[in-house]
Amino acid sequence: MAVAHLTLDPAFSVAPVDRRLFGSFVEHMGRCVYTGIFEPGHPTADDDGLRGDVLELVRELGVSTVRYPGGNFVSGYRWEDGVGPRGDRPRRLDLAWRALESNAFGLNEFMRWTGLAGVEPMMAVNLGTRGVEAAAELVEYCNLPDGTAAADLRRKHGVARPHDVKLWCLGNEMDGPWQIGSLTAVEYGQLAARAGHAMRRVDPSIELVACGSSNSGMPTFASWEATVLEQAYDQVDYISLHNYYDPEKYDEATFRASAVDLDGFIDDVVATADFVRAKLRRTKRIKLSLDEWNVWYQSRFTEPEDREIEELPALIEDDYNDTDAMVVGNLLISMLRHADRLAVGCQAQLVNVIAPIRTEPGGRAWRQTIFHPFAHTARLARGTVLRPALTAPAMATGRHGEVPAVDAVATHDEESGALTVFVVNRGTEPVPLTLDLRAFPRHRLARHHTLTGETAVSPGSELVLPPVSWHALCLTPEES
Repeated sequence: MAVAHLTLDPAFSVAPVDRRLFGSFVEHMGRCVYTGIFEPGHPTADDDGLRGDVLELVRELGVSTVRYPGGNFVSGYRWEDGVGPRGDRPRRLDLAWRALESNAFGLNEFMRWTGLAGVEPMMAVNLGTRGVEAAAELVEYCNLPDGTAAADLRRKHGVARPHDVKLWCLGNEMDGPWQIGSLTAVEYGQLAARAGHAMRRVDPSIELVACGSSNSGMPTFASWEATVLEQAYDQVDYISLHNYYDPEKYDEATFRASAVDLDGFIDDVVATADFVRAKLRRTKRIKLSLDEWNVWYQSRFTEPEDREIEELPALIEDDYNDTDAMVVGNLLISMLRHADRLAVGCQAQLVNVIAPIRTEPGGRAWRQTIFHPFAHTARLARGTVLRPALTAPAMATGRHGEVPAVDAVATHDEESGALTVFVVNRGTEPVPLTLDLRAFPRHRLARHHTLTGETAVSPGSELVLPPVSWHALCLTPEES
């Protein structure tokens, strides 16, 4: 039986773990908001209609940052529709998903929800059907204390203290022909620069994310990023990445090795951003925001124009299996491996829509398989990311050729001494794993987390990774 061998050393550090890597995404799409996080009359709902059972699961999941309100939805959205007395809010046709939007849940409800969930809000502005003025006014509404029309309007709506939102997306997937108001790279880059300039005039402390390509398969990928950054480099802090992995798009082995694709995608965007930095002779380095990622059975998706208009269409409520969960865990490993440049991650979406959490209207809420690797990684990844030296047996894939069957990353928290190894076996044969801890001579394997539970590890026990499996190995220093 082929063996995997992993060596850990604090000298092989990547970067500190950024808590924003463990973000999620709430869009007005399907049942993510309505009967997801918000359901007045539900047995667990509070006076504002926020589902308590979902809040408990969100806290357990360990989400750090939540992007809102889209997604495709934002490119036709008027943020003013979702504030003020609910009885005065208009019903609109959402052009993105061809759904009726009641606006019963809007900005201030979302901000209250983020406070209860203990997460940081990440707001997106509409650069599809609107532009600079609406974006700046939204920052004013959210972040200024008082004394201006928009800030005083928020106070009139019963919110005295500013929301103080720091992280802002300049539109969404503006290269996509499916997007309401899609633009060329030059058009979008210029608009993003103008909007960012105005938004920073309102609040200079905010951080801005420019839209990268909608996915790495777009025909304009990389040239889009380069052009947008040439136009908006001085105004933005991040460039976004979106990518979903479909279990039915390629052969099964290629799907199990999806993290190989994500590794290359991240590396290509970093190289493109650094090319623009050198071309413009800037010192600032653009960071990356992977603010949409997940496993998605996208080949089963029905396009909006092929559906009837509904108020709560049940969109892409995928059911996940253990292989999907292993892939999600491996994608998190890839994200941590790039923590020196990848600073934000948002798994799309949080509830019901390709989500780790599912709900029944009026009924229960439950965890999907992909919940568990995310929750364990969000809880256990602390301190500094370490890049292990790893040798492993190879596995064949249809798209990537031969790749290692085992993939891993580690984190080390100097304060507590905790050392955690996140590892997957993406092959179809069991693989024994040996750990070389010469740089951590006092550490011993104490606990072993898998998709099915957590176990204590006795000294000297052999560790065998079952086929298609995800693991978190917790090592602690022995007492002196």
